[in-house]
Amino acid sequence: MTNRIARFTFALALLAAASQIAWAQQPARPAVTPAAAAPVAQLVATGSEIGFTTRQMGVPVDGKFTRFTAEVALDPKQPATGRVAFTIATPSARFGSAELDAEVPKQIWLDSARHPEARFQSTAIKAAGPGRFEVAGRLTIKGVARDIVVPVSLAAQGANQLASGSFTIRRLDFKVGEGDWTDTSLLANDVVVRFRLLLAGLPAA
Repeated sequence: MTNRIARFTFALALLAAASQIAWAQQPARPAVTPAAAAPVAQLVATGSEIGFTTRQMGVPVDGKFTRFTAEVALDPKQPATGRVAFTIATPSARFGSAELDAEVPKQIWLDSARHPEARFQSTAIKAAGPGRFEVAGRLTIKGVARDIVVPVSLAAQGANQLASGSFTIRRLDFKVGEGDWTDTSLLANDVVVRFRLLLAGLPAA
């Protein structure tokens, strides 16, 4: 019995030694390097704007937002690592008419008392050609969120980068214009949103 135990113990020792040698001879696994964070831009207020155009009885009416912020992190060579967010102060909508400017914050329109901000948050960014990108994300207006895709062009402007583009939303998707104003023969459903964001700190596209 003692000899059997000794032989069994010896066999276990040989197996352990062989395992250690085999492990030591395995090639070292390369370290996993996390993707570099995309450069974060600073919004340059002068030279940046967000505007929109609607049509009332076929006549175009232009407006703009005078207060907004943008958070942009983007490496044009690795756009998938980037992120974009906008926050727009809805009471800052301006048409250049005191009557219209006072009307837009009301409940049937942007309801600024209960929804003082409209927001966009990206969910994916991909290249769409030299200096062009498609930014998918969620747009929230009056508490209603919809998925949209925003085409963006990026071009150098001096030491900065200018991100620009436009996209169309349907106002009734966001309950903008209630009651009689749901009649799209009075006020078109489509609203074209335009933006020009001057960004400091992004690499060239």
